[in-house]
Amino acid sequence: MKSTDIINKLDKAIAANLPAFIWGAPGIGKSSVVEQVAAARKTDLIDLRVVLLDPVDLRGLPHIDVKTKTTEWMTPSFLPTKGKGILFLDELNAAPAMVQNACLQLVLNRKLGEYTLPTGWYICAAGNRDTDGALVQRMSSALKSRFIHLQFDADVNAWCAWGALNGIAPEIIAFLRFRPELLHKYTKDQNAFPCPRTWEYASRLLRVDPQGDYQLLQGTIGEAAAVEFSGFLRMYRDMVSPDAIVANPDGVPVPTSPGTLYAVATALSHFATAANLKSVTRFLARVPKEYSVLCINDATTRDPKLKSTAAYTQWGVLNAESLY
Repeated sequence: MKSTDIINKLDKAIAANLPAFIWGAPGIGKSSVVEQVAAARKTDLIDLRVVLLDPVDLRGLPHIDVKTKTTEWMTPSFLPTKGKGILFLDELNAAPAMVQNACLQLVLNRKLGEYTLPTGWYICAAGNRDTDGALVQRMSSALKSRFIHLQFDADVNAWCAWGALNGIAPEIIAFLRFRPELLHKYTKDQNAFPCPRTWEYASRLLRVDPQGDYQLLQGTIGEAAAVEFSGFLRMYRDMVSPDAIVANPDGVPVPTSPGTLYAVATALSHFATAANLKSVTRFLARVPKEYSVLCINDATTRDPKLKSTAAYTQWGVLNAESLY
């Protein structure tokens, strides 16, 4: 399932108060979708990295009550005692078996020793798959059976839509539209590889150095992806600027290569405003329809108010069958 599907299913599981386990490759964005669900529901989120804990960390340290001559367990401060929210057990299947067993009672009975998870708090977990080269521990069938299991796969359209709303560099969005298989490509025995997390890192690097430092990119997304992306960046820098297109939408040359068309369409989608959308759509009328639709969909995802303009209405009439 893509990220939008995971968000939808997780929201329903929360409504039913059934714990869910999100499975996915490293860097695919499992933590991010849980954060998005918590933000959409306007509820608290406790991100608990279970792999860093010992069993005693979860149950708490023992305390002797001198009067009753009994031992009580001091609840750890990171477990909620009031309010409502999501308790996110991240990297649960990377934790040692003893820690997983401690979580078993928490997931099943919402208890941990003398601690009870307050009503209004929902349990969600996530973990990597052993097929992706991640360090994982075998989960018991007893723990697995406590969860609804959701399989998270990389989807370039969903990620690019998210990227347009979250400041991802348009060069990266354009490149991944052109080379979608590089959104996530795990390479065995390589320190760095392209995935949603590392593309976000690359976007942050481009803010510091818009020309793209090859060594830094290589250390972020891996050698093969860095070679291709660096070549794409050079082409992106040399293409006709969005300013020139808006100034002369009927006269600027139309690119012929798919890579340049993706670059131009993505650049225009970030440049489009209510004031210049008429010029943008005049130019788009000269390019293959798939790039025109991509550009306008990305632009309206970024700024939904564009759908209220006359230029969008006119464009929509001519492209109604292609809208999604």
